[in-house]
Amino acid sequence: TMGNWLVNHWFTAAVLAAWLGINIFLFTYYFLFFDRDERYFYTRAILGSALAWARASAKCLNFNSMLILLPVCRNLLSFLRGTCSCCRRTLRKQLDHNLTFHKLVAYALALLTAVHTIAHLFNLERYNQSQQATDGSLPAVLSKMHLQGSKWLNPIHSNQTTVEYVAFTTIPGLTGVIITLALILMVTSSTEFIRRNYFELFWYTHHLFLVYFAGLVIHGIAGLVRGQTEQSMAEVHPYHCAEYLTQRDQNCTHYCCKDPEFGSIPAESWKWVLAPIILYVFERILRVWRAQQKVVVTKVVMHPARVLELQMQKKGFSMEVGQYIFVNCPAISPLEWHPFTLTSAPEEDFFSIHIRAAGDWTERLIDTFQLEIPRIEVDGPFGTASEDVFQYEVAMLVGAGIGVTPFASILKSIWYKFQQADQTLKTKKIYFYWLCRDRGAFAWFNDLLASLEQKMAESGKADFLTYRLFLTGWDTSIANNVALHFDTATDTVTGLRHKTIFGRPMWNMEFAAVAAAHPRSVVGVFLCGPQALAKSLQKSCHQHSSLDPRKVKFYFNKENF
Repeated sequence: TMGNWLVNHWFTAAVLAAWLGINIFLFTYYFLFFDRDERYFYTRAILGSALAWARASAKCLNFNSMLILLPVCRNLLSFLRGTCSCCRRTLRKQLDHNLTFHKLVAYALALLTAVHTIAHLFNLERYNQSQQATDGSLPAVLSKMHLQGSKWLNPIHSNQTTVEYVAFTTIPGLTGVIITLALILMVTSSTEFIRRNYFELFWYTHHLFLVYFAGLVIHGIAGLVRGQTEQSMAEVHPYHCAEYLTQRDQNCTHYCCKDPEFGSIPAESWKWVLAPIILYVFERILRVWRAQQKVVVTKVVMHPARVLELQMQKKGFSMEVGQYIFVNCPAISPLEWHPFTLTSAPEEDFFSIHIRAAGDWTERLIDTFQLEIPRIEVDGPFGTASEDVFQYEVAMLVGAGIGVTPFASILKSIWYKFQQADQTLKTKKIYFYWLCRDRGAFAWFNDLLASLEQKMAESGKADFLTYRLFLTGWDTSIANNVALHFDTATDTVTGLRHKTIFGRPMWNMEFAAVAAAHPRSVVGVFLCGPQALAKSLQKSCHQHSSLDPRKVKFYFNKENF
């Protein structure tokens, strides 16, 4: 329910409310300022309310450009996580929503850019009309002031000027076009589909942020939008003197006969983005320094279905379950860093990752490791530990597809804690569900499950872990194979003692079975998988939790990896 969400995510809710509030305040404040302030009386005479739309959106653009880099300073976030280690874990965990916030700010930038651009297109059109007008109206008179030296208000001084000419020959026009193109490319190349399948495209396109910030800082330097100067306001206030501009004669002696003078609005984007840019530079320096520390690859395992397992050691490296690292292989690409979930347990004397072939970089890495062991650089670990799993006496773990990776670390760690009679481990029983479309992907994780199964059986704890493997994509050759070997004790697809189930899980039945087996327990349900699955699990948790506080309760936790 919404109430529960707010209790668990109060920090996220507070950040969102503050962000939205500041945006609304900035937009409203500056919209009213430019729509009413006396200094812009003459500017409004030409531009109308489009001036306020352009300036208010510009302020919000500056504010969001200031924020966009902060969520991607991952070392800074790790530092914050460390400093608030005494805080409640829910607060630390909410720092893991950094990329969601980054995307939210990016969408706001896209929307505000559209508003800002459209407002300025209106402004250009009105500047043009006023420059061409010969009717002696106030906009027409104001637009002819450039003929008297530096007193201009209308930046367009020729009747032949087109929108294209302004867009590609003035500093604001050209930088505006470049910034907008950079933003469009960054937003479109960072969709889930492109990140999953063409990571390189996403990675390199995203470095257009350098162009974006350079353009942003230069964008307002020319000061094409002007207002009346303070001194001129004191001498010829528009409220008293505007009418004299259109009606005065040659030998006018009134104090209002003096022409108003105008000055540019100073560029200020740099003030907003300077601090985040400096922070980000520090972040990059720290990454380079951390990457220089030597990584020793202790073991390379090539699993079926082109999955490469790397076991590594690095001085001072300490991990927790559910964390991830960034990996770089200079021999393939000195610039590309790719995130991988750690599959080793903290109790092991190495850290490991499993890399499946999914894109050019991973293909080339797997090919390189089959020939030699290249130099590897590692940055991390990052992310909040998934320690909640250890807090429930019964845990239902659900991994879908590649979302199974973090559970490798969790299952191993639980087994080590269980063996060592660790007091922090409250878990007595684990139900593990793995949903997978392609049986080739079962292989490496399969080996892990098989070895865990064997170890548990040897120590007389075979019933500690119950797992169900659901093959959601299968063909007739598998079905025939299963029919032939139906009586065997181990599974034909995975070679494990527990049978593979074809199709999707019937969650109601699974939850009912767990509730019946543990009528008085608190059950933690953990998912690493798609949003649609999260919804159905959340619903099942709600339906199968007893209203009686002494009876079974299901608590849903979705991990963000």
